[in-house]
Amino acid sequence: MLYNLPSDLNSALQLLVNFDGKIIAGGTDVYPSAKQGQMPRNLVDLSSIPEISGITFVDDLFRIGATTTWSEIVKAELPCAFDALKQAALEIGSIQIQNAGTIGGNICNASPAADSVPPLLALDARVELQSAKHGTRILKLSDFILHVRKTALGRDELVTAVIIPRPSQNAKSSFEKLGSRRYLVISITMVAAVIECTSSGIIEAAKIAVGSCSPVAQRLEKLEADIIGLKPEQVEVTPDHLATLSPIDDVRGSKDYRMEVVAKQCERAIIRAANS
Repeated sequence: MLYNLPSDLNSALQLLVNFDGKIIAGGTDVYPSAKQGQMPRNLVDLSSIPEISGITFVDDLFRIGATTTWSEIVKAELPCAFDALKQAALEIGSIQIQNAGTIGGNICNASPAADSVPPLLALDARVELQSAKHGTRILKLSDFILHVRKTALGRDELVTAVIIPRPSQNAKSSFEKLGSRRYLVISITMVAAVIECTSSGIIEAAKIAVGSCSPVAQRLEKLEADIIGLKPEQVEVTPDHLATLSPIDDVRGSKDYRMEVVAKQCERAIIRAANS
């Protein structure tokens, strides 16, 4: 096996031309999923590239480098709208995993239970991709994650950043997760809500996303529209609001259980966000 540790972005992109191998950063998904005796022929480790790490704010955009860790996100000074993302970060494995795991790795893994995806969807996140041959392109997160373990990432591309437009100063957020135990667990259901309320407590804008209830996490656009003009405690989530979801039956829970739980999670997340 050939292990590559580039120290700058250009070198990493050149390594990916005609690349046959695996890209890693923290390795918290790659190594546990590797089959014994079947390691890739080549590894490119992105953890030493400063251009794709850290959080910056330029031109009304927050840019979170792809190799930024969950611990770094938790500690960062960010607007209240990012609270749901920070709460999700604290749910991603143990502190050791949070110290090593990266935001880019989480979205590239494309798990339906990826904890970061609902908060990022609720923040209108976009994904920056770069390649030596084709330059830079930016996709909506909803266009980047295509299906279970499938993304729009090209063979010679790297995810270099997650880009988020500056939220309204009035926006607040919350994250709800249900697992089979309190910590170190895969989500059964999860919800992120970003809410804006008037001075009298009336919802004037809402972005709500659900994970672990469909092949790809998704926004609940009907619910977002229907709760405008209500107070958070007046919100009632109906089956119509969840009609786009398609949860499965598995060892963690039945599809009916997931639908029942996620309705209550949406209501709680809205109230918690508004009151945060």
